[in-house]
Amino acid sequence: MNFQQYHYNRPFQLENGQTLENLTIAYHTAGTLNNKKDNIIWVCHALTANSDVFDWWAGLFGENDLFNPKDHFIICANVIGSNYGTTNPLSINPATNTPYYRDFPTITIKDMANAHQLLAEHLGITSIHLLIGGSLGGQQALEFTLLDKLKVDNLVLLATNAVHSPWGIAFNESQRLAIEADPTFNDMTEDGGKNGLIAARTIAMLSYRTYSIYNEKQKDDHSVYTDFKASSYQKYQGQKLANRFNAHSYWTLSKAMDSQNIARNRKSLENSLAQISSKTLVIGISSDILFPPTEQKIIANHIPNATYTEIESLFGHDGFLVELKELNKILNHFV
Repeated sequence: MNFQQYHYNRPFQLENGQTLENLTIAYHTAGTLNNKKDNIIWVCHALTANSDVFDWWAGLFGENDLFNPKDHFIICANVIGSNYGTTNPLSINPATNTPYYRDFPTITIKDMANAHQLLAEHLGITSIHLLIGGSLGGQQALEFTLLDKLKVDNLVLLATNAVHSPWGIAFNESQRLAIEADPTFNDMTEDGGKNGLIAARTIAMLSYRTYSIYNEKQKDDHSVYTDFKASSYQKYQGQKLANRFNAHSYWTLSKAMDSQNIARNRKSLENSLAQISSKTLVIGISSDILFPPTEQKIIANHIPNATYTEIESLFGHDGFLVELKELNKILNHFV
């Protein structure tokens, strides 16, 4: 995929009334736009992913996969707040000429969607053949469609919701508390809060996976009384994220996820969903405890041209990234 950056040269107004100066949006593209401009696949990524969808959704997106650059023009844009090239807490605050760190403004899912609408305008895109996203990416895709600034022919929402639940907010708050408990988080440094981030990620893993998959993959034999597989796995996952991400972005993006509520400043949730005219596929994961299937069914029940399907999986929320064989079958049928 080709990495590019779009620099927006005007103040970008956020939902809370604040503005971001010098907004930069990082994005990847692959393939060629056809003459009819009807082969665009726009991907919205999840919490800590990046805009290189071939990297984190390989098997669904790639040179020889269902969504490939031979047939499609594929776009994925990095969200505001993420440390993969888009304006984020480590970016330079023009008011101080130093990184924002804790002074980075509160952002919402709607802010992310509005920023990506600017990118679409910059690229001359007025319609999207298929818009797809899972988890926080699904939240973005829903808001992106509801902004109604361009035509979305087909919408695919995976393991996501229209309003973030108290349960999901509680998980995120526990992670933020872990980050805030690290005294270095208040230091004006890139690595501030790193140990807190490691702890936060281990909390997140418990919401992404399930009892069953831990029991299957991390179970020890009867001779073990210390240094358990599950303990090592948690430490590994925490460190793995800390090696590629930072606590400032993670804290910011978890707040943005909590902000998801499509009824805010609109008539109602039901009315908002009823306005979506796109042919829509909503996919739930049977064992997902973070975004349980009941949340996807609410979306599907209120979008007029929507179909709901559920993937049986032991992997929990991460099933939308793991169950590639089943996803390919479902999406191939849909498209």
